[in-house]
Amino acid sequence: MLTTVLPETNRSRRTSLLSLIALTALTSRPAQAQPQRRLRVVASFSILADMVRNVGGDAIELSTLVGADADAHVFEPTPADARRLADADLVVVNSLGFEGWLDRLVRASGYKGAVVVASAGITARRLGREADPHAWQDLAHARRYLLNLREVLAQARPGEAAGFEQRAAAYSARMAALSAELRTAFDTIPRAQRRVTTAHDAFGYLGAAYGIDFLAPQGMSTDGQPAAAAVARLIDQIRKQGVRAVFVENISDPRLVERIAREGGATVGGRLYSVALSPPGTAADTYLKLFTHNAATLAAGLRGQQQARIR
Repeated sequence: MLTTVLPETNRSRRTSLLSLIALTALTSRPAQAQPQRRLRVVASFSILADMVRNVGGDAIELSTLVGADADAHVFEPTPADARRLADADLVVVNSLGFEGWLDRLVRASGYKGAVVVASAGITARRLGREADPHAWQDLAHARRYLLNLREVLAQARPGEAAGFEQRAAAYSARMAALSAELRTAFDTIPRAQRRVTTAHDAFGYLGAAYGIDFLAPQGMSTDGQPAAAAVARLIDQIRKQGVRAVFVENISDPRLVERIAREGGATVGGRLYSVALSPPGTAADTYLKLFTHNAATLAAGLRGQQQARIR
């Protein structure tokens, strides 16, 4: 067999040409897309965090500043909270004066990103000049929260917009169905009988939505103690109006409410969840479970029964 041996220069040229072809082939291949990291979101308190979780799904990495059974009205941020804000892509808050500590926490953290107001677009209930921050106590307002969350998350992660839309729509439909069920349940209780007392004025939106009069010894914040004169007036009002039940809250010392019930001739109707979820695995560890629990507890107390069954 005859073997042809290329001269040294020709072999070098051929090697260089082959190397160039191989390099061109490698560099012309489309680069593989790197998986996008999850959006880091910090929510101010547990109820809002649950809404964010339901809309954001796996596209977000969520942390919460004020956790289960904790009172955001009197929250004191720590250096660890400031570090969480510093690392965040988005910070989601209720606003309406609820997180009075937020501005100083943002300053301390050096956070420069967007602060998302979940309650934007809601007409706040007012007591004098003061806005009632507890707008999530009306499921119709909570659905507005979802629209705001969906919009801002889609702006931050356009590629995930369809998922945000789908989850927000499904969650909103569950809220609408629950609201219709609660309206039916409360309509079976005579309007004049729908009077209750709670530890602080946190349920005004719920009362307006379902025709319930809420009385409280303390205003819309738990910061400070109610005046003795206000407590005495409330006890007198309970006696005169025939209030059937008073309710303790998961964030408050129950002793004052128990005293008001005893002196006013009412019964303690159970525990309500006002500004915080309960711990994981318990009765009110999601927003919808919280709302269902509160409604069932209220309905039972107003009827003088054991807790009503509301899905």
